[in-house]
Amino acid sequence: MNQRYLQVTYRNGRPLAAYLYLPRKVGDKSAKSVKCEGGLVIDYTADGRPIGIEISAPKLTTLDALNRALASAQQEPISAQEIQPLLTAAA
Repeated sequence: MNQRYLQVTYRNGRPLAAYLYLPRKVGDKSAKSVKCEGGLVIDYTADGRPIGIEISAPKLTTLDALNRALASAQQEPISAQEIQPLLTAAA
């Protein structure tokens, strides 16, 4: 997968969790997880590449917090448009 994408999981019509998939190689698996502010957790491969961000509290997640997590993983910032499903679901 060469592009990042967002997956939002719902329960009873409300966002329960979300995951921001980052570019990865086929077969990449999480070997290490690092907690960030606001219920965000960055998953890394064994060789240190970030492969995704767990969003355990979608209603509390902000664009700024997500971009700080991306910056800490040396990833490009995300736009509000890219995470619009999350922002809409959390409203």
